[in-house]
Amino acid sequence: MPTRSKIIYTFTDEAPALATYSLLPIIEAFTASADIAVETRDISLAGRILAAFPEQLGAEKQVGDHLAELGQLATTPEANIIKLPNISASVPQLKAAIKELQGKGFNIPDYADEPATAEEKESRARYDRIKGSAVNPVLREGNSDRRAPLSVKNYARKHPHKMGAWAADSKSHVAHMTQGDFYGSEKAALIEADDSLRIELVGKDGSTTVLKEKTAVKAAEVIDCATMSRKALKAFIAEQIADAKAAGVLLSVHLKATMMKVSDPIMFGVIVEEF
Repeated sequence: MPTRSKIIYTFTDEAPALATYSLLPIIEAFTASADIAVETRDISLAGRILAAFPEQLGAEKQVGDHLAELGQLATTPEANIIKLPNISASVPQLKAAIKELQGKGFNIPDYADEPATAEEKESRARYDRIKGSAVNPVLREGNSDRRAPLSVKNYARKHPHKMGAWAADSKSHVAHMTQGDFYGSEKAALIEADDSLRIELVGKDGSTTVLKEKTAVKAAEVIDCATMSRKALKAFIAEQIADAKAAGVLLSVHLKATMMKVSDPIMFGVIVEEF
C-alpha cells in the first residue's frame, strides 16, 4: 500500500502567523481531495524558546523541538516543507518574547546579559542558539530547491522590471576594504579525523584567552577562519565617510547582524563610533 503524501506547514511569527489562520484551511480543503495530509509544526520564536527548556516546564506545557525534527526530515527525499517567513530574533525581540511567555505562566529563565553562574551560562547558551537566523540554516541543510520555476523566469524575461535611465556619470558605487578584512586573512584546513577544536585569542603580550572551549568536527570537513583588524576597519569607514561627503552622496552600510551574530554587531559598533 503506497504511503500517503504529506506536507508539513510551519507555524511562525507575526504577519505569516496571522495569514496562516485564513490560508491553512484553504490549503487543507484542496489537499484533502487529493488525499494529501497536511500537518503543522511550530518553529515560531515562542515555540523555539519553550522547546529549549523542557525540564523547566510541566508535562502539560512542554513543547516538542519541531525545528530539530524538521532538520532531520529535510535530509530525506520525501520531505515536503512549507516554510513561512520567521523572525531572525535580535536580543530585544528575544527578551520581549521571554517576558511575554513568563507573563503567561511559563517557567523559563531570564536572558542573562552577563551570565555569572553555571545555570545562567547554560540558559544563555540555549538562548543564543535561538537568536539570529537560526531556522534557515537547519531547513536548508537538506533537499531545498530555491531555483525559480521556468514559468517565473519566462514571465520575468517577457516583462522585465523597469529600472529607469541610468546616468553614465552616476556617483553611486560600492566600496569595500582592501586589507585587514576577513577576505584578506582567511585560512582553511581539511580535518583528517573526528576531533574537537578550541578557539583561542593570543594577545600581543603572549597571553591566551579561550573564546570557545570545544567545537566538534568530523573527518573530511573543511574548517575556515578569518580575522578583521579593528584599526583597519575604522580607517576604512573614516575614509568612506569623507569620500561620501566630498561627493555629496548618501553613505549606506550593509551588515547582517542576525546571521553574523558575533562579528557584525561589533562591526556595527565600530562604524557608529567612527561616524
